[in-house]
Amino acid sequence: MKKLLSHMGTLGIYGVAVLLLVVGRVVSADFLTAENMLTILNAVALLGVVASGMAFVTYSGHMADLSLPSVMAFSGIITVATLSLGLLPALVCGVLAGMSIGAMNGFVIGRFRANPILWTLAVAFFMEGFMRFTWSNNQVYPDIAPGSAGAAFIGIFRTDIGPLPLVVVVMLLMLGLGQLVMTKTRFGRETRFVGSSRAAAVTSGIHVPRVVMLNFLVAAFAASVAGVLITSMNKLGVFYLGQGYDFKAVTAVVIGGVMLSGGRGNMLGVLGGVLVIGLLTNIMTFMGITSFRQNIVTGIVFIVVVGLQQYRLRAGGRSSE
Repeated sequence: MKKLLSHMGTLGIYGVAVLLLVVGRVVSADFLTAENMLTILNAVALLGVVASGMAFVTYSGHMADLSLPSVMAFSGIITVATLSLGLLPALVCGVLAGMSIGAMNGFVIGRFRANPILWTLAVAFFMEGFMRFTWSNNQVYPDIAPGSAGAAFIGIFRTDIGPLPLVVVVMLLMLGLGQLVMTKTRFGRETRFVGSSRAAAVTSGIHVPRVVMLNFLVAAFAASVAGVLITSMNKLGVFYLGQGYDFKAVTAVVIGGVMLSGGRGNMLGVLGGVLVIGLLTNIMTFMGITSFRQNIVTGIVFIVVVGLQQYRLRAGGRSSE
């Protein structure tokens, strides 16, 4: 029973997902088809990849990294710009470029205790201006001649592994690895301690700036991977790719049970949050609800879910694992 209670937050979000499955079946007979389920997974896969990194920032008590859309765009542009070196070197350059932003964020926020929202928002504005200035506000296109590195790059997003698209497999791997790191490693335990009480973490001998920096680095790595994938999907690199993924990822993380105050939650809940977003959006599409009305409905549902989960945590006087 104690173990069951400890995972109530995670069970709650999957309960919502099951409820949405029932509602979707009532709305349309085509909702529960294998084709539509795969469509939903494909639609939220990039969000899941970004959320797998954002969860570590939130878990560490730093709420959110608002520079992640810029990380996505920058990693994609650098990848396209370096394809002349070959596909693998370009992918490495793109991911490292994005992670350099995360390293800077983590160092400043961890060492100097800068406000994470204000700092990462400032970095996002700077990076957008930098990319627009450097590439003259233009889109960067890969050379997609047959047999070229550019053609191989474009094919990444369109690759399937068995019955699943590669992007879905990447999402599941990132969330699964994140769950292991968060719950089974010393780094995960230290992150939880820092998120629960920074002062207590310092007193216990944890090198807090290092832990904070690593969490922002993890978030940037996940966003860089997502940036490479979204750039491959769009067949171009440009400064605005990734816009909106910061707030979407925070939403998925929070409704999945990771508390904004830090130290509570897990990746299984984050996966549930991502699925709920996908299911709800898909249902409203079947109902013919326009995008701005979808935002209203989605906002109401998310507020209710977050409120219920926070009440459940407070009433139980516990942390979710």
